[in-house]
Amino acid sequence: MKFKVLCSDLDGTLLSSKNNVSDFTITEIQRIKKAIRVILVSARMPRSMTYLQRNLGIEDQPMICYNGALILEGKKELSSTVMTIDHLDEVYDLSESLGIKLGLYHKDEWYVEDNTERVRKEIHHTQSTPIFRDTLESIKDWKNRQIGAHKIMLMGTEVATDTAFSQLEKQLGRQLHIYRSNETLIELSPKSISKLSAIQMLLKEGETLDDVIAFGDNYNDMEMIQHVGHGVAVANAREELKLIANSVTLKNTEDGVAHFIKQHIII
Repeated sequence: MKFKVLCSDLDGTLLSSKNNVSDFTITEIQRIKKAIRVILVSARMPRSMTYLQRNLGIEDQPMICYNGALILEGKKELSSTVMTIDHLDEVYDLSESLGIKLGLYHKDEWYVEDNTERVRKEIHHTQSTPIFRDTLESIKDWKNRQIGAHKIMLMGTEVATDTAFSQLEKQLGRQLHIYRSNETLIELSPKSISKLSAIQMLLKEGETLDDVIAFGDNYNDMEMIQHVGHGVAVANAREELKLIANSVTLKNTEDGVAHFIKQHIII
């Protein structure tokens, strides 16, 4: 297989552990990076991705953050799309009624109220630390600064997030992407963007989506996997994703992306 661009999701896909890539993955990316552009595509904030770029030796490449809501090339901002404060107010009211906590993200800013077990896991997984303060204070601050959220994370019990997901689909489904990360987490991002739209924005002259190979594991990877030249799901991916992928590789914990690159990508 020959491609011009390789795009990969991080958590559950390229990362073999909760917060890093394996030596095998680094070796394979190093092998192909002069011939193929390697672009990281994630729901993460920038500072939770730059250390991975550095480890992989691809700091010269752009990266797609927040599922496409923020695209950076080094410190240069190529594209930024945020949710409005009105949307944030509506999400806050719903979350408060259900006892759900919010994580608010704007560029490299991350705000939460409490140092919960879920937040501590996120700190470990992403190698980033949030600012702890009352969510209403964060919303007031953002209103004063006239900024919106690149991502909103809802953290609650399985029962509460089930209810929230259904309500969010009814209230904001036409304005926002609403992803179920797992049983207790919901991620929100602007409707006008996606991982696929961000990849399309980064294509150079003479490149098309047919020149792209992409790897993923979750619902927010489905559009990307379905429409690039070759979409690959890891074995631990959602069944819905595996059904639409061109190929299925090993689990992320078994270095599935690196194994697929070694076996199928010829330089």
